[in-house]
Formats: sequence, C-alpha cells, structure tokens
Amino acid sequence: MHQHLHRVSLVIVISIICGVLRATNGDYLIGVGSFDVTGPAAGVKMMGYANMDQSTAGIHFRIRARTFVVAESSQGPRFAFVNLDAGMASQLVTIKVLEKLKSRFGDLYTEENVAISGIDTHAGPGGYLQYLVYSITSLGFVHQSFDAIVNAIELSIVQAHNNLKPGSIFINKGVENARINRSPSAYLLNPAEERARYPNNVDTQMTLLKFFDGASKKSIGAFSWYATHGTSMSRNNKLISGDNKGAAARFFEDWFTSNTNSSSTPVTNSSNRSNISTLVEKAKAIKATGGKPCGNLTSQGFKVRKNNGSLFVGAFCQSNVGDVTPNVLGAFCIDGGKPCDFNRSSCHGNDQLCMGRGPGYPDEILSTQIIGGRQYQKAVDLFISATEELTGKIDYRHVYLNFTDIEVELDGNNVVKTCPAALGPGFAAGTTDGPGAFGFQQGDTKIYKLWRKLRDLLKEPTHYQVQCQKPKTVLLDTGEMFVPYASAPAILPIQMLRLGKLIILSVPGEFTTMAGRRLREAVKETLISNGNGEFNNNTEVIIAGLTNTYSQYVATFEEFEQQRYEAASTLYGPHTLSAYIQEFKKLAETMAKGEKIMKGPSPPDLFKAQLSLLPDPFGDSPPPGTNFGDMKQDIIVPKNGTFTKGDKASATFWSANPRYDLLTEGTFAVVAVLQGQHWTPVYDDDDDFSLFFKWKADDSYLYSMATIEW
Repeated sequence: MHQHLHRVSLVIVISIICGVLRATNGDYLIGVGSFDVTGPAAGVKMMGYANMDQSTAGIHFRIRARTFVVAESSQGPRFAFVNLDAGMASQLVTIKVLEKLKSRFGDLYTEENVAISGIDTHAGPGGYLQYLVYSITSLGFVHQSFDAIVNAIELSIVQAHNNLKPGSIFINKGVENARINRSPSAYLLNPAEERARYPNNVDTQMTLLKFFDGASKKSIGAFSWYATHGTSMSRNNKLISGDNKGAAARFFEDWFTSNTNSSSTPVTNSSNRSNISTLVEKAKAIKATGGKPCGNLTSQGFKVRKNNGSLFVGAFCQSNVGDVTPNVLGAFCIDGGKPCDFNRSSCHGNDQLCMGRGPGYPDEILSTQIIGGRQYQKAVDLFISATEELTGKIDYRHVYLNFTDIEVELDGNNVVKTCPAALGPGFAAGTTDGPGAFGFQQGDTKIYKLWRKLRDLLKEPTHYQVQCQKPKTVLLDTGEMFVPYASAPAILPIQMLRLGKLIILSVPGEFTTMAGRRLREAVKETLISNGNGEFNNNTEVIIAGLTNTYSQYVATFEEFEQQRYEAASTLYGPHTLSAYIQEFKKLAETMAKGEKIMKGPSPPDLFKAQLSLLPDPFGDSPPPGTNFGDMKQDIIVPKNGTFTKGDKASATFWSANPRYDLLTEGTFAVVAVLQGQHWTPVYDDDDDFSLFFKWKADDSYLYSMATIEW
C-alpha cells in the first residue's frame, strides 16, 4: 500500500488536475453522475460466493453506481457507461432501467447505447437477477435489492445527462500488479507459441479515461479498466462493501477532493481514507459521552459531504477477470500451510481446505485496502500524466443472440455449435477465493452416484446435451430447466462502444485472461481490415466484463479441457469463446463499414415470475423502557479518556432494522469530534474506510442492535 507515486511539483499537479494547461472546449459533450446503490444492510443473502450463511449485517462502506455520458453534440451519437458496485449486471435490471430512461428521454438512451457493468464485488446484497440459478442462494428475488440498483443506475445516468457540458477526454495506460492467475494449470494448456507472446499469465494493463470540463477548466472524473476479482473480502464477510475496486474509487475521489480543496501538497503515498491515523491525529481529544450519542448525529441519517459540492467521479471498472484473483500471496492449505495441489486446488482431496491469501493476510480488510490502494495509486499516476486527447467518432453496435444454438465456423470450414447452458462438477468445487461444496474438486469430470441421482431429480440432461458439453460432465442442466421459470439465460446481449480510438467490448460474463486476449485481437484485426484506414495499430480495445446481463464464465477451448472452475462455469460448451469471437467480428465489421445490424431476439422479462422466500424484517420497536438510539453499551474507552493512534472504539445502540429505511444517499453512522461547543463529523459509513456499521439481532431475535466501530 505504501508505494510512492512519482514526485511531481505542486504547480504541475494543480495545473494538470485543474486543467489550466489546456484551456479547450474539446470535441465532446461530457457528463458524470454517481448515486448510492447500497441496498438492504440486514438479513439479505449476499451475491457472489453462493454461501447461504453469508447475509448482510452492516456496512463496510456504501456502494455506488457511477456513470459517464459522452456525446458528439446535443443531437449527435452518444452512449452512457455505468460502473456498478455490484457483483454483476442483471438482464432484468437492464430491462427496467431502460424502461425508466425511455419514460424520461424517449429513444435517447436505449439497449444499444447504454452499458451497465458490474465490478464483481462479492460483498453486495443479492436477489436482483432474474434467472433461478442466480437467486436460489438469495432465497429468491429481493425487491429492495432490485429497486435500489435500478433507481441508482437511472439516477446516476440522469445526473450525468443533466451535467453534459463541452469538454475533452484524455486516455492513458500503464502496468499495475494487483492480481495473480488462480488457475495457472489451465492457462498452461493454451498453445505454447501463444503464451510466448505475453510476459505474464494475467493482463497487467490499466486503461484510464480522464474527463475534463472545458467550461470550468476542471477535471470531473476518471474511469479505468483493470482485471482483478472482487474477492479480497472473504466468503465469511457480512458487511456490504465495494471490495478492492470500490475501495479504489473511494480513495481516488477523496484524493482528488483533497487536492482541489486544499493548498497543501497533494497526497502521493496513500489515501486519506486508507491512512486512518491522519484523522485519528485530528481526533485525539474525542471524549466518551457518558452513554449518550454525540448530539443527534448517530440517529438522524446525517450525510457528510467531503467534496464541497463539486462532483468528481472516479470509477474502477472490471475487465476480463475470469481466472484472476487479488489474493496475490497464492493458495495454501489451511490445515498445514503448504501450497494447494497445482491442478486441483485442493488439499488431500478436499477443496474446502484450500484458500487464497491476500497481501494483508489474515486481515481481509487490510487486503482490500492494499489491492484497492494499488489500483488507486496507478490511476492517480495515469490521471496526472494523461496528455493524449481522444478525438473522433462516437459509435455503438448491439445485438441479442441465442447462445444455446449458434453455429460457429472454425478454421478449415469445420462447423460446430454451442449448447444449452450447463454447469460441471468443477463449478461446485468453487475457487481458491471461495471453496464450494465438499466432495468436489476443480477438474472433476465424474459425478458420484448420489449427486447424479439428485441431478436427475432436477433435470436429467438429454443425450444431445451430454454429447455437446463434452468433456464437461453435466452436473446441473440449467439450460434445460424451466420450472418454475428459466434457470439460466439463453439470449445474451453483446455490445461495442466507440469513443474515438477506444473500443469498449461489453461482454455478459467473465472471460479468462487468454479468452479476453483472443477476443480483443480478433476485433482489432477486423476493424483494421475493414475500416479503410480509419482504424490502425493505435486503436485501443478493452473489455468491460459482467455487462448488461450475466452468463458466468468464458474459457478458451484448451482451458475447457481441464474443467477447472472457470471452464466448468462456461455455460454454452467448449466453443463458447469461438462463438463470441465470431459474433463480435460481425459487430466490428458493421462498425468499420458504417453499416447497421439486426437487433436479434429480445430476452424475456421474468419480473412477474419471480419468487421470494425472504422473511419480512423484524425489530420495529426497541425493548421496553428504551428508545431507538439509546446506548446498549458505552463507548469502549475509559470515561473522559482519549484516543491515541491505532486505538479502536465501538459503541452499541438499540436500533431499528436497516431494512425499514435504506437511508439512500445518507448514512447510518457518524462519528464526530467535539471542537469547542460544536460537533464536527469526521467518519461516516458512506465515505470512510475506517468506520464499520454492524447490525445484529439480540438474543431474543425480537430487537436489533447497531454497533459502530472506528
């Protein structure tokens, strides 16, 4: 975390940040927006690890939807890109967001030019995806989760639209080290001559866009794309969190705000939020309050704004993240500390004993801070040094495809087909980031008789499906399960966005490192060969993963052979990647030639079919003789004592269940410093990495308590 950025003089830093070195109106209309997407912080199963014991029980820090909109002119081509602090995009969310945008803007924002991309945090509320396999572990559909996400995306787009002003966009790229490959044995199955073209078995490049408002002569935002999983927070975590990418965004936005609202030298070694001691030093004289809250701040949803009303949006977007992990120390057996089996990622045949370790091991909060900090620091470096201005067309292409039945022409006129969706035994094994069910290992192609019987009770796969998916053995035939409604998607969107020389490929899943490389190269070659000189080797192609809907993983044909987790989760069979490459090349050709493309079959809207088993919240009154906000346990320091660097304080209050009021764009917890006669807020659960809002039921399960730790 304590890596140093390049030393830059104050004059140069402030000049670049505020834009005084380039007083231009630019070629685009640019707007940014941001809105709270946190959702229910109590009793809702989390999305990502499929762990039934992992329910929300508080907030690490609030999560957001961050958006940029770019347009050639008020009436010209435009697109909106949303970076969502959630596990992934959802087809149903996309459908409902587009309905809301149509009611506001008509046909200005549609499925063609709106991209909604998840960051893959595994620490957000679940229950917002429409296909059954993704909602089983969240006890079905959760309306609060869904509504919070849909509203946040809509309002962040509206904010960005309303903020549209002439400006410039700069692009920069660089190398960062915040990940390793979690399936290196599968990567090694790719052809040796192909692997020899790359120095690493993961992509190391971060690509950043810097947005500059020509009217105010200030930077208004930065969006970057870099591949690392949102699994720094473990499967045992119960606090809502944006994980390392959400943390990087918080650090970056705070860094920018600190440097544009202060005459002090810019912070260049760590984030204000990540360096807790900075605020602790300011708060040495915080005193215990004798059992009473600090004024009324703790119970009024008080919102701490740290940007002095000036909106700056810093987003850290996901890319081809399939086989990439932030647990950079590697995977080890928890029963002896030895490295896990290289091919199986298990210990003595047990997948649950093999766990990845983050750089802050065993402290997952520290690991999140470090991996988020590395991305933040690289983004600051790229932001400060960005000088290449993007110019040129804004364009987009979008098509829906039935991925269960695509004919793919391989080299030599060999025609193959994709398959109905299915999951293999390696899927049940999970990964080194979060092991799955006991009795499975990554690489399994056999199913024990008991599991086979259970599978057949749900849906016995057809002979066609069995043959089509080989060498995957079908554990769950999700593509042929339609009761009570579809278990897995069949119709998927693919999308290309163009911003001058930059091409963004919106993919509805998690591509492995090599799968992403092949897709990017194929698209770039197609653009160059069909663009009459409009595209060249300087064209930048990036992948925006988990976008617009979710269909799990995409491994290469060679990786599919080993059937590790990523391959076992590649739904549509061994030729899934070839189908993506073929269909994206069609999009690229139409874009290069200026042609349109047919829309394709629309996906279903399963909103009315959704089932929900989540019980209603409890704790709508405090225990007899108490009021909400009364302390159950005093601040854990001596009365009239003081904090010193490194101390942790906590206080517990009788609280209503957070599901009764999400306090969107607010906060459940504020810590304030008494300065003279006034309380000055210093921490809240929205902005600060050092404060934790924790919720739980009391022993009777009739009342609930909120604990604030900082």
